[in-house]
Amino acid sequence: MTTNNAKTNGGGLKSLYLKEDWWAVWIGLATVAIGLILWQFGGSIKAITLSFKSFSNFADLPGLLAPLVPKMLILYAVLLVVLTIATAIMGRSPVKFVAGFTLLFILAIIVQILGQFTHFKTFNLEAPVLALIVGLIIGNFVKIPEWFDAGMRTEFYVKTGIVLMGATLPFTIILEAGPMALLQASVVAIATFVVIYFAATKLFGLEKPFGATLGAGGSICGVSASIAIGSSVNAKKEHVSMAISMVVIWATIMVFVLPIVCRALGLSDGASGAFIGTSEFADAAGIAAAAQFGDGAMTTFTLMKVVGRDIFVGIWALILAIISVTLWERKKAGETGAQKPSAGVIWERFPKFVVGFFIASIIVTLVNLAVTPEAVAAIEKDVLSPVKNLRGWAFVLCFLCIGMTTRFKALAAVGWKPFAAFTIGVIVNVILGFLFSVFLFNEYWTNVGNGMLS
Repeated sequence: MTTNNAKTNGGGLKSLYLKEDWWAVWIGLATVAIGLILWQFGGSIKAITLSFKSFSNFADLPGLLAPLVPKMLILYAVLLVVLTIATAIMGRSPVKFVAGFTLLFILAIIVQILGQFTHFKTFNLEAPVLALIVGLIIGNFVKIPEWFDAGMRTEFYVKTGIVLMGATLPFTIILEAGPMALLQASVVAIATFVVIYFAATKLFGLEKPFGATLGAGGSICGVSASIAIGSSVNAKKEHVSMAISMVVIWATIMVFVLPIVCRALGLSDGASGAFIGTSEFADAAGIAAAAQFGDGAMTTFTLMKVVGRDIFVGIWALILAIISVTLWERKKAGETGAQKPSAGVIWERFPKFVVGFFIASIIVTLVNLAVTPEAVAAIEKDVLSPVKNLRGWAFVLCFLCIGMTTRFKALAAVGWKPFAAFTIGVIVNVILGFLFSVFLFNEYWTNVGNGMLS
């Protein structure tokens, strides 16, 4: 039954230290807490951060990089120790992880350096987008060794980055703009889900659980939703994989298309972030697109995607599990009744990293409210700025993983019916996102992005 599977996968105290979701929370919150404690005693976590200066000539690189070698080694050592410990506790091979992560970190260094090349910046090829491009090239033209897979923990990196993002988004903004984000996201998500589901089941004759899994992937939060809802409705394993493939295909396309559209139309950073947050399917891909427009776009994107859409995974899982058990499965088996899933499905399927996101936001907001304006400025400099830097590294690691695990040949073998159903939903999703973000609430999201929300 769905409830038993959910309980096995997500419940119990063991999940607190065996699941990536929770480890993302612990690592993210610990980073914020340590940063605040060090600031209180006159220190800072800047010692473990690393950033590179812009350059226009590759001949200048040796002189620019030589002084940064110690910081590279420090950041590598800290990330390696923390992530290896988490990996080992979760029951995975620490030896393989060390080898895989080391190579991944070297690639991240290269991408971060290339992201500072002035000629790349001219074309808005910042580090996150470059990481995706480099990853795609490597993943599709280079045979990746099996041991490298252990270091490619895509979900782990992006979830940790999102928890860190919470510290940089004041909870007051979430309280003020959150309801609007929920409204916009709910309307678009429901419409998109219904369109994909009916296109899949009515137009193309796909199974109802498959249609629901496709619809969830295109309307809520991409890969996570496909997995959670697929499990809740007892979708076939291959159907969940196909839904994930659809998310990856269109999320990758949107990383490049949405920023181009936003710039072509001259949208503000706030409106761009809201549009991307409503239209993108995966957190990581959306972050890569929104990051090209700065902090204002990241704020509105986060409100739309994390606050407006991701938090509903558990609720959607419960609703669709009830529909699956009481209607689809009963009808198929000729049963006269069936036991409904418990409300515990909401918590079992709820993305725990969202909890960490909110807690990080609340902690920093409460601290800022309790100190002087001068101290707030110091916290921004000594705590939040380093947190943003570490968040950037987490996302670059994630984007490299996404690129290297995306195989165009495998995606091409999915079949035209799932692709057609999902694509119809994409069209509806983007159009609705554009109407809400640009026509109906453009001024609102522009003000939120500019920090002018009253």
